[in-house]
Amino acid sequence: MKQVKLYNLIFPIWFLLFFPPVIFVTLIGNFVIDSLVIILCFFMFKLGNAQNNLKTFYKKNILPVWKFGFLADIIGALLLFLLVTFDFGAIELPYELSSAISYDPFSNPLAVIIILFAMLISTIFIFIFNYKFTFKDQFENSKLRFKVSLTIAILTMPCTFLLPTKWFYN
Repeated sequence: MKQVKLYNLIFPIWFLLFFPPVIFVTLIGNFVIDSLVIILCFFMFKLGNAQNNLKTFYKKNILPVWKFGFLADIIGALLLFLLVTFDFGAIELPYELSSAISYDPFSNPLAVIIILFAMLISTIFIFIFNYKFTFKDQFENSKLRFKVSLTIAILTMPCTFLLPTKWFYN
C-alpha cells in the first residue's frame, strides 16, 4: 500500500469551497454572479418575448445555472486537490509545484498552467451542464442555446482558483 503524503497544513483558497462557513459565502457569491450573468444574457441576446420576460427567465434558470456552476467549480477544485494530495505513480508532483498550486500559483509558471487547466475543465462543465440541461427545452435555436451557455460558462469560470492563498495567511 502506498503512503499518502500530506504536505499542506493550510488549505489553498480553492479548497475552502468544501468547508462551512466559507461554503455559504461561496454559494452566495456564486448566486450573485450567476444572477448578474443571467440578466446580462437576457438583454444581450434579446431573450424577451410575450411569454418570456426577465422575471420569468430569471426564476426558471437561476437555480439550475447556480447549482450546475457550483458543481462544475467543485469538479475543478477536486482535480486540483487530487493533484496536490495524492501520489499517482508517474504523476507525483514535486513539492515546489504542489506548494505553488496550493499557496502561490504565480511563483511557478507550471502551477499557473495547471490551475488554468482546472479552470478550463470547470468552464467546460458549466457549458455542458447549461447547454445539455438548463436551456435544452428553452431554446429551439441551438445556436442561441450555444451562445447563452458559452457566455455563462466564460463569465462564471472560477477565477478564484488563481488567488494566492498566501494573501490570506500570515
